[in-house]
Amino acid sequence: MIYFLSDFHLGAPDYARSLVREKKVVAFLDSIKKDASEIYLMGDVFDFWFEYGKAVPKGYVRLLGKLAELSDAGIKLHYFTGNHDMWVFDYLPQELNLKIYRNPITREINGKKFYLAHGDGLGPGDFGYKFIKAVFASKVCQWLFARIHPNLGIGIAQFWSGKSRKLTEELHFHGEKEWLVIHSREILKKEYFDYFIFGHRHLPIDMNLTSHGAFPPSGQPKVASVAQGKGASRYINLGEWISHFSYAVFDGKELSLKYFRE
Repeated sequence: MIYFLSDFHLGAPDYARSLVREKKVVAFLDSIKKDASEIYLMGDVFDFWFEYGKAVPKGYVRLLGKLAELSDAGIKLHYFTGNHDMWVFDYLPQELNLKIYRNPITREINGKKFYLAHGDGLGPGDFGYKFIKAVFASKVCQWLFARIHPNLGIGIAQFWSGKSRKLTEELHFHGEKEWLVIHSREILKKEYFDYFIFGHRHLPIDMNLTSHGAFPPSGQPKVASVAQGKGASRYINLGEWISHFSYAVFDGKELSLKYFRE
């Protein structure tokens, strides 16, 4: 089994509520350790992360310990940086033996083609964020930020992360006008993929790009049933672990969007 999950935003909005969410993520990871061969963490695992030369943000020991356990057991871990944790550098790859991705990647698994990305900055529009992302990704900007004392630097970053997360949570599903849907359709004009899997939008969505059918979340989310035709290509958004606790799993033949209930 291959699992895909995204947007834990650990650290937000405060320590107590983040800890509850972290324990739920760890319970889920513990529940899949017997059948998981690979786990893709698709970005914004942390609400903010920056690695100084000799320091990292404190906390998250339960999650990091569980990921270390899974990695030591031979489960392959993949980590996409998101817009909240783009400053993950070499600490997590070294400690957890996971592979870092900063751009979209493609995979072929059991004859199925996957297009994988966190999703931030893809598709049309959002030019302000794309500019800011380019600035934050620059080595000069990273060097300058590292000169700020962690007590101040992390405090400033957490403030802006909170504002960014609030904007994301207030957005609604826009169907065919979704930037990531448009991006997926543009890719399909050049190359076929069975699955486009993203995080970032905080909405669990299973959309058939062939039939133009979409399944946005409801007040009581349930697994969407997508009519599968030959050559159907699907857009999957993984949602988040703040209220939906949603994820996707590929069993070697089919991919399903599901919800974790302890």
